[in-house]
Amino acid sequence: MKVVNLRVLRGRNVYSHNPVIKLTVDLEELYDTPTSEIPMFNDNLIALIPGLKEHKCSEGYKGGFVARLKRGTYLAHVMEHTALEIQNMLGYSIRYGKARWDSGESIYNVIYGYTNEIAAVEAGLMAFDILNHLIKGETIHIGERLDMIRKKAAELELGPSTKAIEVEARKAGIPIIRIGKDSILQLGYGVYQRRIQATLTDQASCIAVDISCDKWMTNELLRQNGIAVPEGRIAKNKFEAVEMANEIGYPVVVKPFNGNQGKGVSLNLNCDEEVIAAYEAVEKYTTDALIENYIKGKHYRVLVVKDRVIAASERIPAHAVGNGKNTIKELIEIENKNPLRGEGHEKPLTKIQIDEVMLLLLRKNHLTLEDIPEEGQVVYLRENDNLSTGGIAVDVTDQVHEDIKKICIRAADVIGLDVAGIDVTTTDISCPLSDTGGAIIEVNAAPGIRMHHYPSSGTPRNVAKEIISSLFPKEKDYSIPIVAVTGTNGKTTTTRMVTRILKEAGHYVGMTTTSGIYVGDECILKGDTTGPTSAKTILMNKHVTAAVLETARGGIVNRGLGYDLADVGIITNITDDHLGLDGIETLEDLAHAKSLVIEAVKDTGYAVINADDEYCLSVRDRAYGNLILFSKDHKNNYVVKHIKDGGRVVYIKDQIIYMATDKEQIPVVNIENIPATLGGALSHNVENSLAAVAAAWGLGIDKDIINRALVSFKCDEKENPGRFNMYDVADFRVIVDYGHNFDGYKKVIEGLQKIKINRLIGVIGVPGDRLDTSIHEVGILSGQSFDYIFIKEDRDRRGREEGEVANRLMEGCLKGGIDPRKMEIELLEEVALRKAMEIATAGDIVIVFYEDRDKVMEAMNEFNNQKQRVLHQEKIVL
Repeated sequence: MKVVNLRVLRGRNVYSHNPVIKLTVDLEELYDTPTSEIPMFNDNLIALIPGLKEHKCSEGYKGGFVARLKRGTYLAHVMEHTALEIQNMLGYSIRYGKARWDSGESIYNVIYGYTNEIAAVEAGLMAFDILNHLIKGETIHIGERLDMIRKKAAELELGPSTKAIEVEARKAGIPIIRIGKDSILQLGYGVYQRRIQATLTDQASCIAVDISCDKWMTNELLRQNGIAVPEGRIAKNKFEAVEMANEIGYPVVVKPFNGNQGKGVSLNLNCDEEVIAAYEAVEKYTTDALIENYIKGKHYRVLVVKDRVIAASERIPAHAVGNGKNTIKELIEIENKNPLRGEGHEKPLTKIQIDEVMLLLLRKNHLTLEDIPEEGQVVYLRENDNLSTGGIAVDVTDQVHEDIKKICIRAADVIGLDVAGIDVTTTDISCPLSDTGGAIIEVNAAPGIRMHHYPSSGTPRNVAKEIISSLFPKEKDYSIPIVAVTGTNGKTTTTRMVTRILKEAGHYVGMTTTSGIYVGDECILKGDTTGPTSAKTILMNKHVTAAVLETARGGIVNRGLGYDLADVGIITNITDDHLGLDGIETLEDLAHAKSLVIEAVKDTGYAVINADDEYCLSVRDRAYGNLILFSKDHKNNYVVKHIKDGGRVVYIKDQIIYMATDKEQIPVVNIENIPATLGGALSHNVENSLAAVAAAWGLGIDKDIINRALVSFKCDEKENPGRFNMYDVADFRVIVDYGHNFDGYKKVIEGLQKIKINRLIGVIGVPGDRLDTSIHEVGILSGQSFDYIFIKEDRDRRGREEGEVANRLMEGCLKGGIDPRKMEIELLEEVALRKAMEIATAGDIVIVFYEDRDKVMEAMNEFNNQKQRVLHQEKIVL
């Protein structure tokens, strides 16, 4: 066996509306060998991965997969279940998976879901290796590899606060984009987006965060605003630390002036020696230490979101409870086995680490790690109470006095934080600070919230939900209108028409097309930008108020969608193109793949499909939301029935495009007034106009706005570059079009035949990844339609030999009836165009189906300029 390919489909995809891994494998000579015929395979597999016994498989009961193994199943199926179970062993509960034949005799796709991309990729490769070893009868040890994967996967995990935010955002239906590999999330799309890292939102300024990190500056600001804080000084060395401790008066606190998570903090110091030792602990983080007077009492964290106290916890430092048998070190080891404790922030509690700060505290209390505490004796291992150093939290939200709430809200406002963790020390949180001598110790930006979500005792508080509500109040939008456009032909023009309508409606539109990414009127990136990465570029732009995303087959099949749910999904048509690629062998396969665009639509959104196309109609039942059919024929049976069923339709009647229901017919625009249709001659642009009208109707755009947009939409370089652009060159015309398959050629030729012309000269070519039969059919059509033909090839031959596509086209042209003397092969398209223009006479039309529009335009402009120079010289001679 061998791995052929591995793809990560991060968005909604043709297999699932959740992320999946697509592992393509070649089973080679074992493609038809059932597991029951491989010696000891089944027994060794279950012994190695006993969790497989729990898999139900298609049998529907626990042990169903084992039953399949015993009867004999194919290896791709086993690989699927093994990859799933490895993820389960790593702590990820994943159930979705399937294995499907791909091509040839032995190529299979193993599809399985995931939540952690690194873990999933490694699980697939590990499953492959396990099967390979077992087939050969070799021993394989998986423990170390699982540990390695676990460590790598942990690097990709969101922190607990960010994870909680993500969960609540998804519950609220808010789309999420993770920025980079750290814990920064974009919530929402376009102009409505917000960004957050842990609990630090984009509302907080850098200055506010810097102030909160500077403990001394925070102390000064709060004091100036009449808020009770400890007296403090900054010491730059241990001698200053001792001097300032004596000035303030013992007991004191020593901590880094800009620390976090309680690192390097020492409390309740009572002599110079302890201050020196504490300062040395600070030096591991910074040279400047904050010396403060020690405030007696319990330690609390009060969480403020906007102008409300959302939660409060009493924080208890890491400690061990004696049993009269074990040493302090052993008690720590026992506590660290608590399943609620993990490394860093991976679990509700953090494992207790032995370090110099702990040893300093033990020495101060005349203890060592080897001492054995008595039964019930509490030994504190930290003076600071942070969860990150092993502390625990008890919810006290309902006990916080109103005066303390007001002070905490004011403290957050003084610093400038919309989300803040206020550290309060007081003997009684239910009394005003003025009564207890308590004080605010710190104000923290990006406060951790796991203590509130998972208190050791008390009521859990869903802080993440409150933060989401503060970012997106009920009346505030979180997503912009999104239109996704797919199909075989017409995608780009339909995308541009919808964009034009949205601009007319006042939107600042982001658009992806085969020619580039556009924001407003600016092309920010040239090229074929119809995949998920390009879609995200638009959705991450903070100025965009609406998005129109051309969505091509390749991106859908190989990477999934780059957005969550659209307001409108369009399928323009399904015709013979790209068959034989990526497992898409038939038009039914192609229709199924493209149907993802009408599946990934909001419940309140609309799926728009072509009622004149049988393959579009075949997938209409897959559409989510509401359905709009469009047709050139108002008597189309499907249209008539859909109206009777209460649906929306867009059709043509007496040259007028109507939006119709069973209650009304709304005239929108005469197709002869749409410049892109060339007076109605270009049937494909008539269809594209229908699709655009349907999309705009689905978005609730007024018919007058739609009319104004379409009557001003032209097939020129500005509005629709590369799509039936017509240029006057000398005394003939050149048409530049992106037709690249039979249907594209057919629609263009039909339009040209309605125009009064002298001769029609074709510069033709087809991409090399089309089927031989498809290339041949384009040749036949061209031979039947053109008076003279120049055959060229794309520079990107897509796996073909030089001249191979040209020869296929030539054979088709001859079968179509072209005179061999009026046909020429010239592989470079700019040279072929130049030759076509050189033989053109008055009234002729030259049409070039281009690969590289820039080269075509350059050749045409050079020819035109040369002609102008010749004419100028002739005038001079005369």
